[in-house]
Amino acid sequence: MDAPSHVVGRVGAVLRGVGAGEPAGATTSAVARAAGLARPTAHRLLVSLLGEGLVDRAADGRWLLGPELYLLGAAASSRYDVTLVAQPFVRRLAELTSESAFFSARRGDETVCLLREDGSFPIRSHVLHEGIRFPLGVASAGMVILAYLPDHEVDDYLSRSDLTAAYGPAHAELEVRSRVAATRAAGWALNPGLLVEGSWGMGAAVFDAAERPQWALSLTGIEQRFRADRRPELGALLLKEAHALTTALGRR
Repeated sequence: MDAPSHVVGRVGAVLRGVGAGEPAGATTSAVARAAGLARPTAHRLLVSLLGEGLVDRAADGRWLLGPELYLLGAAASSRYDVTLVAQPFVRRLAELTSESAFFSARRGDETVCLLREDGSFPIRSHVLHEGIRFPLGVASAGMVILAYLPDHEVDDYLSRSDLTAAYGPAHAELEVRSRVAATRAAGWALNPGLLVEGSWGMGAAVFDAAERPQWALSLTGIEQRFRADRRPELGALLLKEAHALTTALGRR
């Protein structure tokens, strides 16, 4: 990788690290860990980005995404923003199930949560929030998107990814492959408390015009709300809304 590309890659990793800390912000150490950089290197890049308005700094020293990113995002929104289309579907899932509902997008080897709507059930899972990222194969959104990729892409991804380092032995390759098979059989993905004990989730894939899984609708809640006798009902609702959203996005 040449020097300019190397710098751009580091800047991108730093910005993603800051974004992962939204809305509370991220410490310099957290950004450095997320970006795979030494803390002084991450700090130097953050200070440079602050000068460009690409990051901001809170009174407590935490880093936040900056106003220039908002302006750039607003300029690009007409081409890339699908949240306005997805919002009614996410809200309907939350209303129908009383659980927290989400809309996530694939971005390379990760999923990014774009929308959250909380249902009426008073006990909620707070594992997911807008802006959080997970690798493919992690959480129900990442699992369902991975499961609907072609076999050779699943093989390639798993051959170069070690999910156990950050997410434990339940995300070893054989375990992930088993959940890929189960997801394909059911049509929807299940996360049985693999990220936080007692916090369960289910997800369904949303496809682009080329019939590739680019987004996901998901539900999360406490384990008791995702018991075996209720999962078929939740799965059917997710698949119905995911199919309708796929159709709606295809009309854009």
